[in-house]
Amino acid sequence: MKKKVIVLGAGMVGSAMAVDLCRNYEVTIADINKNQLDFLKKSHPIKAIQADLSDKEILQKLIRDFDLVVGALPGFMGFKILKNVIKTGKNIVDISFFDEDPFQLDTLAKHNNVTAVVDCGVAPGMSNMILGYHNEKMKIDSFECLVGGLPFKRTWPYQYKAPFSPIDVLEEYTRPARVVENGEMITKPALSEPEYVEFEPVGTLEAFNTDGLRTLLKTMTITNMKEKTLRYPGHIEIIKILRETGLLNKKPLDIYRTKVRPLDLTAKLLFPKWKLDKNEPEFTIMRITIKGKEQGKLKKYVYNLFDKFDPLTKVSSMARTTGYTCTAVADLVLEGDFDRKGISPPEFIGKDGNSFKKIMEYLKERNINYEMLTD
Repeated sequence: MKKKVIVLGAGMVGSAMAVDLCRNYEVTIADINKNQLDFLKKSHPIKAIQADLSDKEILQKLIRDFDLVVGALPGFMGFKILKNVIKTGKNIVDISFFDEDPFQLDTLAKHNNVTAVVDCGVAPGMSNMILGYHNEKMKIDSFECLVGGLPFKRTWPYQYKAPFSPIDVLEEYTRPARVVENGEMITKPALSEPEYVEFEPVGTLEAFNTDGLRTLLKTMTITNMKEKTLRYPGHIEIIKILRETGLLNKKPLDIYRTKVRPLDLTAKLLFPKWKLDKNEPEFTIMRITIKGKEQGKLKKYVYNLFDKFDPLTKVSSMARTTGYTCTAVADLVLEGDFDRKGISPPEFIGKDGNSFKKIMEYLKERNINYEMLTD
């Protein structure tokens, strides 16, 4: 009998994960959006349930009979959903990018005998696994992750489209960026320290500080660590104008006796401009650089990823690189290859060489290839 998986969230990434998982498992997907559910139900062997997942009682009743929960909801819902799933005693692999510290739920997860893997996307996610893998083999002095998802077609004014929730993207532009320099964690403004970086085959991109290290700040003792987000040159200045004008603020304004958060208004206005067109070509690009000593000698590893929209499956690159990392880990949990109880960030998976190898093979089978260079 096939194991049963429920995917929470039928957005671009959640849908891609459900389709991938239904190859080997009995999959149900739940969302409040009926149209997307109907499409998935008609085109794939997937059960679909329309539900308000923010309702604790509905959620806990919904997931009761499943072997694994896969979370693919916006960040503002993520922590609450994770907590409610853990309370139900269900294992979960989650990709939501929430503000809160997931380790707040570690005791609860252990008490309920739950395996909970968080931040399980491309970055954070695969970037953490790569670092976790090498951290077991060498003394690392520095870790840098440069990552971004972009449309091939550059259009005025933003030269950007969001492959996931625009409000989650805007959070990256406002949340202070935590980095590690000379062994100390310091905080820098988001969008700070821009630099031009060359990438094949797309050319020049602009990198800037974002708060992507997350759990690595607690789990890794490395002298220098940073993550930067990649965009086309010129995008940062436009976002800075929005931010400095106050259009990314969370404090509500009183407008004609109606309370409105500027961030919500901005996200609403940007959604039609940032939404990818149907089957629009886009790409994900990432470069991870790890330096340190291995067996007493200086060593550097560089991982490069360049992935494109798949015209055959019609799955976006961001959905592929994020979603299939998550489904690879879901496969490990379902097959009993990873069963650590408590909150597990991806670096805990990467430190196990066999698990890391299986994930890389899983991604390669789906034509997601990480090129590794060393010197």
